[in-house]
Amino acid sequence: MATTKDYSVEEKLKSLIQLQKIESKLDEIQILKGELPMEVKDLEDEIEGLHARRHRIEEEINGIQEFIESRKEAIKEAQALTVKYEKQSENVKNNREFEAINKEIEMQTLEIKLAEKHIKDASEELIEKNEVLEKAKKSIAVKEKNLEHKKGELDKIIAENEKEETHLNKEVSTAREGVEERLLTSFERIRKSYRNGLAVVPIVRESCGGCFNTIPPQRQSEIKQHKKIIVCENCGRILVDTDLHDTVTI
Repeated sequence: MATTKDYSVEEKLKSLIQLQKIESKLDEIQILKGELPMEVKDLEDEIEGLHARRHRIEEEINGIQEFIESRKEAIKEAQALTVKYEKQSENVKNNREFEAINKEIEMQTLEIKLAEKHIKDASEELIEKNEVLEKAKKSIAVKEKNLEHKKGELDKIIAENEKEETHLNKEVSTAREGVEERLLTSFERIRKSYRNGLAVVPIVRESCGGCFNTIPPQRQSEIKQHKKIIVCENCGRILVDTDLHDTVTI
């Protein structure tokens, strides 16, 4: 948010230093959390996928079981027809009727054999599917236990730092309001460029506190005068003198 007051360069630098120090404190809390938030999210997604896979396998198993039952019913029907045709064969009047009934009996026998083969194949597939299902269930159990552990670690860190993090988030919002929009945009751009999030750094042992590139004496003198905002020619971070940096506390 742009401010209507015309701040001096020194005041602008102090605002930037304050903002950087608050952001760095928040970064420290995020470092404490480490990869846990991402690991928790990844595990949750993985478990969701495993549950969906288990559901698909269970549906396939139900389908195989229904198929086996249908084949068993087909065998019963074929057996019943065989018995019926065998009784009819006792009362045949000629060879033609006898041959026709025998063909029907042979067909039902083939139906029974085919159904039995289908049952055998489906039963073998069922065993394989059940093994896959058990592996999926075990994998889910392991992942859920791991997730519970990771969540516990994350919740503990969040609980231990919740008060400070809430306070710092309020402080950072206030600090941002004290930085003019142009500088805030540059500050955020520089922060995103570096993993450590340092956009404003002091001179340390005549070097940039970010990239440790040596700062020429004349440049150091200009930085101490607080007449303009100066950036490191090597890394682009905003440079401040140590004295000014140390006067700003949060």
